[in-house]
Amino acid sequence: MVTATRIIVLNTTKVGERNLVVHTLSPDFGRRSFIVSKGNKSGTMAGWQPLSIMSVEVTENPKSDLWRLSKAMALYPLSGLRSDMGKSAISLFMAEVLYRTLRDGIEPGLYEWCEKSILTLDALDESFANYHLRWLLELCSAMGFTPTLPDLAPFAGEYIKELKGLMGPYEESLVFPLNGRLRGEIADTILQYLSSHLDYRLNIRSLAVLSELFE
Repeated sequence: MVTATRIIVLNTTKVGERNLVVHTLSPDFGRRSFIVSKGNKSGTMAGWQPLSIMSVEVTENPKSDLWRLSKAMALYPLSGLRSDMGKSAISLFMAEVLYRTLRDGIEPGLYEWCEKSILTLDALDESFANYHLRWLLELCSAMGFTPTLPDLAPFAGEYIKELKGLMGPYEESLVFPLNGRLRGEIADTILQYLSSHLDYRLNIRSLAVLSELFE
């Protein structure tokens, strides 16, 4: 059976010299990994960057859970994410969080929310240094556990005021004054909250890069 769908690329794993396992999120299959042959046009490494949004065909394999992707085509250039160092770092952080957070299966509306959040970041001209913090809070809501200040208080320590600002009106949250150190510590606070709902500790390595970029 062949199904045409859209995917968001979360991560890739090289398998031998000819194949790539692509870890994805899609509206039809949820969080799922597929195999791509590097011998065809859609299997090149350049086409599978984190958070790429692509149209693909999925060929199911009754003998394996690892189905095959083909006829992949990027739906958006995402030139903002690829050309701006800050946006690129945020996109890598978002992809890593999704890769380590989402479990196999379909969460209604999650794909659509993720695609919209990627396109929003790509389109922002300025004032996006706080974007990943607001995005983390909204991710919690998209996964079904909307955080409130009392919910976050056990993890927040001295950062309740900052979290309140980030949970306010959208435009104001993006320009709420923070430095790189505070952003890193607040992101870790939200990740701790998220970890408490997942029952395992999220260790997001790309967070350190963001703290250095946005001083």
